[in-house]
Order: sequence, then C-alpha cells, then structure tokens
Amino acid sequence: MSLTTEPGRAPGTDAQTVLAALQEARERTLALVSHLDEEQLERAHSPIMSPLVWDLAHIAAYEDLWLAHRLAGLELLRGDLADRYDAFETPRAMRSEIPLLDAHEARAYMGAVRARVAEALAEQGVGDGLVCEIVIRHELQHTETMRQTLAIAGLLPAGEPAVAEMRSAPGWLELPAGPFAMGADGDGFAYDNERPPHLVDVPAFRIARRPVSNESWLRFGEEGGYERRKWWSPQGWAWKREQQVAPHPSIAAGPPQAPACHVSYFEAEAFARAHGARLPSEAEWEKAARTPGDGDVPEADGRGSSLHALGQVWEWTASPFEPYPGFAPHPYRDYSFPWFGSRQVLRGASFAAHPRLHHPRYRNFFPPERNDIFAGFRSCARAA
Repeated sequence: MSLTTEPGRAPGTDAQTVLAALQEARERTLALVSHLDEEQLERAHSPIMSPLVWDLAHIAAYEDLWLAHRLAGLELLRGDLADRYDAFETPRAMRSEIPLLDAHEARAYMGAVRARVAEALAEQGVGDGLVCEIVIRHELQHTETMRQTLAIAGLLPAGEPAVAEMRSAPGWLELPAGPFAMGADGDGFAYDNERPPHLVDVPAFRIARRPVSNESWLRFGEEGGYERRKWWSPQGWAWKREQQVAPHPSIAAGPPQAPACHVSYFEAEAFARAHGARLPSEAEWEKAARTPGDGDVPEADGRGSSLHALGQVWEWTASPFEPYPGFAPHPYRDYSFPWFGSRQVLRGASFAAHPRLHHPRYRNFFPPERNDIFAGFRSCARAA
C-alpha cells in the first residue's frame, strides 16, 4: 500500500505494507514542519486554524484511538489527552486557549504511539485494512490542513508545490442527458459519504473544460464583480460586506493562466452568475470527470478524463453536502454525519493534497465562506 498507489485501491491487509505506508505519511508530516522552530509550531497563526502543534498531537491521538485501542484492544497510551485532541470535544476556537503538549512533547507522543502500533499490528495483523487506510488518509488530510495554516502565516517551506499554468485553452464540454452510476462501488476504499452507488439522471449540460484562471478572476474584479449586488446571493453579499472581501492576494501574484485559488463558494457563485453560467452540481461534475477524454487521469484504469487541470484546486459545486440515498455511517458516525446540511461539496483535489486523495468520487466539504482553502471552480451551464 505505497502512498503512490491508486486512490480507489483496496486497503493493504498485511502489517508490513500498512506500516510502510504509515511511515511514509509520517515522514511527509514531519518534513512539512521541519523548518519551523518551537514558537512557530506552538503559536496560533489564525483564529480559524489550530496551532500546528495541536495537529501533530491530534494525529497521534487519532492513530492511538483507532489502531492501538479499537483495532488492537490496547488501553489508550494517554487517556488524559483524549478530549483535548478530539476535534469535536475541543473545537478550533478553544485550541489556543487550553494547555497543549509542546512541540517536543507532541513529537515524542507521535513516536511512542507509532512504536506501540507497529508492535500491535505485527503481532495481531491489520484485519481487512480499512481502519488502517482511514488512519493513513487522516494524516494525509491533516498535512493539507497544516499547509493551509502555513500559507496563512507565510511559513510554507521553500520548494512547496503550487498551482501551475494550464496548458489547454478555455472551452466547453457538452454532455448529453442520461443516467450514470454515481458514487463508489464495492471495489477499493471509499468513505461512507461516497456510498452507496446510485443512478442519477442528469439533464444535458455544458461544463468548462478547465477551472477559472487567475487572469479571468482579476478581470471579474476589475469589472465591478465585488460591487454589483445582482450577481451575489443574499448570504454571499452579506458575508462580502461584513468581511470586506476582495480577491485573494495569491490570485494577482500567481501565473495568469493558473487556476484561481483561495476562492470561496460565495465568490465562485457570483463569478458564474456574472458570466451567465452557474456552478455544476456534484452529479454533473462527477459525470464529466468520469467521461473519458484527453484531459487528466482521475481513474485507476488509466483513462483520461474529459476535464482538464484536475487536481490543481478543489472545485466548488452547487450541491450542499448531503447523504446519498441509503447512506450508512461507517466505521464511525462523526466523519460525515455531523456535517450534512451545513457544508458545500467540493470535488477533485488540490496541489496540496496527496495523490491518494485525488479521485473523482471523493467528496470534500467546507462552509461556503472559506477562502483560505486551496479551492477554485469551473463554470457550468445548461446545454444549448
């Protein structure tokens, strides 16, 4: 289960393979913050983000809970830390206000948890590998979250990947009306919110072959995009006025033909409306991404997608995050269930996400006002 294997591949079921993947994920995490001193790790860089040292200890606590405790049956290594590093018991607003492990203690905790997990998995095995895969992906998701914090603080290490200029020209992909099987089937790994697969009848539509570029976004701002009320939803306009929102600085600083990044759902919605378009539903987005073409390769079978520049930025859709028909929480309720109805779905992946998370069925979800995430969008319209 190398970290470079296909996103939908079934979890590994031998301890050696799982431990190698866990180790690769850990090396990625520690390398990301290796240039920071203790004060930078322990400081709260933003009121909407955790101190980086909280993320490190949370990664360890999550691994201890799921692999050492629930899978292997061991007592928690540090039961006194369970609530402190539980994302629901200790929301982000509290994390800079409570005593946390310092940087040295957090790294030691990570190492101690990993040692007992390695021993337990070697002795008892990994079961069907599902929980191990969730723990690996959990750490990889947190490295992207930590990159968001580092980007806000101006602390990203030198040589970090970034959005790149798109090679393809703007244009539209037209897809006919008809049903398709949306969601994950029984093969490979999938989160509970990607299941079960179900037929969705999608009317004919057009979708942009590539995301909106920095150049196009700056033109939107120059032409009054942030002043014209008619293009904004009531919620979006209220948010824009309250927060005094303007185009994110990274858009002007980035390559003109790179996808616009750090765009909120509200802004994306206004841009699309200003251009006589809209955001795609997640069904439209997934159908287009899984349609073979000459674009990027989202599927494990090597087929190219009809969409271009996939994986550069998360892409907002018009769909609220809701369960699929027949949804059942697995293996635990709190991964998806608490967020239904309060988030918008994003699809694709970003340059900051590990390839393991690049998959056309993967459903990311965030509040519509978040413009700190590595998100952009592509426009959609009904077929002519």
